[in-house]
Amino acid sequence: MSPAETSLLRQVNVTRAQFGLAPFRPDARLEAAARSHSRSMLVTNTFAHGAFATRMVRFDVRGAIAGENLAWGTGYRATARAIVQAWLASPEHRANLLRPSFTRIGIGSLSGAFQGSREARVVTADFAG
Repeated sequence: MSPAETSLLRQVNVTRAQFGLAPFRPDARLEAAARSHSRSMLVTNTFAHGAFATRMVRFDVRGAIAGENLAWGTGYRATARAIVQAWLASPEHRANLLRPSFTRIGIGSLSGAFQGSREARVVTADFAG
């Protein structure tokens, strides 16, 4: 994992602990799917979940349930703390972050020109349980 991905995983797990939840375990298949999606969003300059279910099948992600959170930002908004705060402020993203049945995570955090910014961070977090 990159330093940005490690930082986000640490922040996510600190947050889960604050809510009495077990930490996420990194999952290589989820990580590959998340990185692929973040790369695709950077290349196409789009911010959308796209064909999430198809991507999970393509990367052979297994589990009874899966979900995805996206984020992008520049400066402070690209930090792990700001990303997790934004997810907690959104009911749908908060539900994914704090869902007890999600036990595994894959994070794809990449930087580049995006949505008019020369240097932005684009993040995909894929969850499964």
